[in-house]
This record gives sequence, structure tokens and C-alpha cells, in this order.
Amino acid sequence: MYLTTRGLVLREAKYKESDKILTILTETDGKISAKARGVQRTRSKIAAASQLLSFSDFTFFGSRGKWTINEAESLEQFRALRGDIELLALGSYIAELLEAVANENVPEPEILQLGLNALYALSNRLCPPAQVKAAFELRLMSLAGYRPQLDECAGCGRREPESGRLFPEHGELFCPECRAVGGLRMDRSVIDAMRYILDADPRRVFAFRLPEAELRALGGVTEAYALYELDRAFGSLDYYKKLRKDT
Repeated sequence: MYLTTRGLVLREAKYKESDKILTILTETDGKISAKARGVQRTRSKIAAASQLLSFSDFTFFGSRGKWTINEAESLEQFRALRGDIELLALGSYIAELLEAVANENVPEPEILQLGLNALYALSNRLCPPAQVKAAFELRLMSLAGYRPQLDECAGCGRREPESGRLFPEHGELFCPECRAVGGLRMDRSVIDAMRYILDADPRRVFAFRLPEAELRALGGVTEAYALYELDRAFGSLDYYKKLRKDT
């Protein structure tokens, strides 16, 4: 059985002498695992298309759960990321998040498109990396079923409070009068940015502006929210933050 589809390589693992096992988020079949035979050899025709963060046309042979790449042609390699170790680390974190939320053999085109848009924004420096990271984290959580409720205070029902605290365990926002401690503290600029990210057209998710201090605050909230909801650590995130600290 043959399967032809496009997909983004989320993870690669060496296998035997010259092979790799790839985790690929595809357009038609969700997340799949596939063997790339001979891909570590110098003359491999599918090496470029099968590397981490490559978006490629793939033809697989096999059946669900046991795929082997028969042909592959690269469509986008996001080359700028490979020349900047900090951006590559952030791109790897994006891939790791995608792998964490994507389901096997279930098409999730919105999640794939968000990942591609985030990598494109990073590669082409459309906005600060911290902005791409924050917007991607929050929008991905929404697509994965963890959308926070930011339209009103969960305690008193006040519409669009100007500040408050977000409690990840319920995804609820409380105004200062209802909850003065706990949760993730947010001011109006962060709340407004989060509302924009959640509801923006998919092509405009990263198209907003925040001063540096407010962007740091936004990033702190979105990262904490994503890590809480997924209940796990990410090695690529730890590495990215170490690089940021060292620079």
C-alpha cells in the first residue's frame, strides 16, 4: 500500500548504520512514524527532505504503523533556522510541542498549519522570536482543547476585566477582587494580546505588537500555561532558555 502526502518532520532518531526513524506530522494522516532507509549515507536522495523541520512531499510504502519512505522531495527547509543555534533550538521546541499534542493517524491540518506558520515567521524574522513562541504556545493549546476563558471573570462575571489571574487548572480568569493571590497574574496588555492570539485569522496570529516588557510577561504566562496543561518538560525548551541565558 502506498501513501502520498505532505508532512513536517518533527523528530529523527538514528537507526542501525544508515537509517533513521522519523516522526512526521502529515496533512492527511496526522502524526506517523516512518523508516528512512539509507538516509545517513552521503548519496541519499531523500536526506534533505527527511531532516528535522523539513516540510516535504512524501511517498510511503507499508501500512498504518509500519511505514517506510519510498520517495521524498523537500518543499521548505527553513534554512535560516539552521544557521542560528538559538532559532534552531526554538524551532525544535515548536516541533516537540506539535508532537506532544498531535494524534496518530488523525488529520489535524490546523495544528500542522500553525506549526508551519510559526517556523516561517521565525525563519523570515517576521517578528521577535519571543513573540512567535508565545503566540504559538497559546494558539496550540487552544487547538488542542485547552482554550482559556478570558472574556469574563469566572467569579463575578465582569466582562473583559482589565487585569486578573489565570488559573491553568480550570483555564479560568478571575478579576483582582475575586482572586488576589495564586494563578498567573496578567495585566490588560497581556490579556488583550492573548485574546487576539486566540481569535485571530490563522494567517495573522503573529501579527501584533507589544513593548518588550509586556512581551516578556506574555511569554511567561503562555509558557507556564502550556507546560501545566501538557504536564511535562521539554528538553528543547530547557536548551533554548540556556542559550538565551548565555547570550
